[in-house]
Amino acid sequence: MTVWDRPEPPTQPVPLDRERIVAAAVALADEGGLEAVSLRKVAARLDAGPMRLYRYISTKEELFDLMVDEVQAEILPEEQPGDWREALRVLAHRTRQTALRHPWLADLLGGRPSLGPNGLAVTEATLAALDGLADVDTVMRAVETVSSYFIGAIRREIANLRAERATGMSKRDWQRAHGPHVTRMLATGRYPALAKAVHDGTHVDAEESFATGLEWVLDAVAARLGRPPA
Repeated sequence: MTVWDRPEPPTQPVPLDRERIVAAAVALADEGGLEAVSLRKVAARLDAGPMRLYRYISTKEELFDLMVDEVQAEILPEEQPGDWREALRVLAHRTRQTALRHPWLADLLGGRPSLGPNGLAVTEATLAALDGLADVDTVMRAVETVSSYFIGAIRREIANLRAERATGMSKRDWQRAHGPHVTRMLATGRYPALAKAVHDGTHVDAEESFATGLEWVLDAVAARLGRPPA
């Protein structure tokens, strides 16, 4: 029986339920990442005995499942856009925004599907955007392609933000600190393509980079959807 199917025990002294447990766990993760979350720490935040939590949640993995489902409610738009591109675009950007508010989410994206009500609703909205535009296998591959792009881009962005916090150096500070080494290496002439990218490339921020890459992926999906079956 999954955590979604198992009923909660009756309320006891020190009011407790899964909603309060998950809210406390999300707050801990927002403050210190997933490593800051344990049933013992959640119990302490709720001023409850750790063993009481096991009546509601059996494992840390179940707690993580509940946490992911909780924040996936933030991904769902209030209204489903009518155009499939806009629908997928909105879902991708809202996923990124949710991960920036809850950076630990990046560590749990891309694995097995989320089976909670909000996770299933996100999956339904994603598939519904393409429903009827192609056969189901093509739709599935299109969804996988788009989600693989934005999950990878989100993880890279979160990794960079974590590096900034861990080192106390912004991206620009890091570039300045490592600039002399990079300049010496490029001067050897062994990396001409990299030198061109460094000297001639246009700097864009993470949001613009994410949006541009997403549009390219959507263009590729549009081309595939418009192609007649082989």
